[in-house]
Amino acid sequence: MMQIINPFTDDVIDTVPDCTPDDVRDVIGKAVAVKSKMANLTAFRRGQILNLAAAMIETHADDIAQTLAMESGKPMRYAKGEVSRAVETFAFASDEARRLHGETVPLDAAKSGAGKIGYYIREPVGVVAAITPFNFPLNLVAHKVAPAIAAGCPIVLKPAPATPLTALKLMAILQEAGLPDDAFQVVVGGADVGHALVSDPRISMISFTGSPPVARQISKVAGLRRVAFELGGNAATIIDEYTDPLAAVNSTIIGSFAYSGQVCISVQRIYIHQTHFEAFKDAFVEKANKLKLGDPLLESTDIGPMISEAAAARVESWVDEAAEQGADVIAGGKRQGKMVQPTVLINTYPAMKVMAEEVFGPVVCLIPFTRFEDALEQVNDSPYGLQAGVFTDNLHRAMQAVRVLNVGGVMINDVPTFRVDHMPYGGNKDSGVGREGPRFAIEDMTTLKMVVINAKT
Repeated sequence: MMQIINPFTDDVIDTVPDCTPDDVRDVIGKAVAVKSKMANLTAFRRGQILNLAAAMIETHADDIAQTLAMESGKPMRYAKGEVSRAVETFAFASDEARRLHGETVPLDAAKSGAGKIGYYIREPVGVVAAITPFNFPLNLVAHKVAPAIAAGCPIVLKPAPATPLTALKLMAILQEAGLPDDAFQVVVGGADVGHALVSDPRISMISFTGSPPVARQISKVAGLRRVAFELGGNAATIIDEYTDPLAAVNSTIIGSFAYSGQVCISVQRIYIHQTHFEAFKDAFVEKANKLKLGDPLLESTDIGPMISEAAAARVESWVDEAAEQGADVIAGGKRQGKMVQPTVLINTYPAMKVMAEEVFGPVVCLIPFTRFEDALEQVNDSPYGLQAGVFTDNLHRAMQAVRVLNVGGVMINDVPTFRVDHMPYGGNKDSGVGREGPRFAIEDMTTLKMVVINAKT
């Protein structure tokens, strides 16, 4: 059995079965057996199951949020927000299930197409394998499970070993909502379980959220099968001269430090026009220093623990390294166990780890700029391209940013951390392949079948 540990108290919350590769193969066999049943569910029934699940998640929201906060260390205010978002994710998927359709094709547009009728339909791709990280134990799971159900695909999920309890609660909810047996199964374990899952030839599609190195390993075994990768980032925000810099402070504080920065679109780099730099810096540091660290189960807590002491120690070492290389730590920078203070750095340069790589912790770098074009170039100077934020009242510059930034999403007058759950979400470069959001995930989880009817015969 595997022990699930509360990262704040180090208490054992629960134990769950520690799966083996043989267990994974058995689970996949059950998913294959239910494949036809899932494919034959009507759009009405798929939508009904997803709607019921959304309602049940909402009914049990407090209990789910408690479990989520305990296993992940996410402050309760953010845990409740995640549960609320998951309700919407299932509701959006329910809508998409009901309107999943193909299109007619005007075959007579071709010389040889006279007298023929053409259309295509969407069919489920088959069994989906999903692997999710610890930082959103419910909603990132929902973004794989709900579209799979909407598409008519059985799905086997491997959640992060540290945070499987919320996913297991979701599995029970979907069973109660009427999902066919074995259409959604959870396997808990380490890398051997993940390898057994993605390497099994009976899996038709792999949907993975995590790090680029693991995605590359999955790519090696995926072969010709479909993949969707939602990977990391070191998200940047620009504070232009044509904006009120103080109006951006509150949103950038939340975007930088929510869930201790353990969010792939957490604000990590803020480029501030030199005319606003000092005012923004002072206000930002003041707010950062007022954030309350503590027990994630308390509503008053802003910053909880990181998922592990190893993760916290790594963040601390990157900050220390940046300081040794000439950066100035103007807020935070200290660690106690798994708790890392909200940390603000200045005088950083692009080659530092805190600038070039994904910190995945409560660390943000403030960088002044003079020319807007230079700020855009610096944002793009990254192996990642998930989302970016631009605060400006200048429409020309806003649209310039939209054109120039090589990212999956540009948030004008908001932080890159903004996401609602029906929008296309994903990145360019090392930030991923494909897009999440129920409509867009369903496109990946279905295949097109072309039908041609020769009306002449």
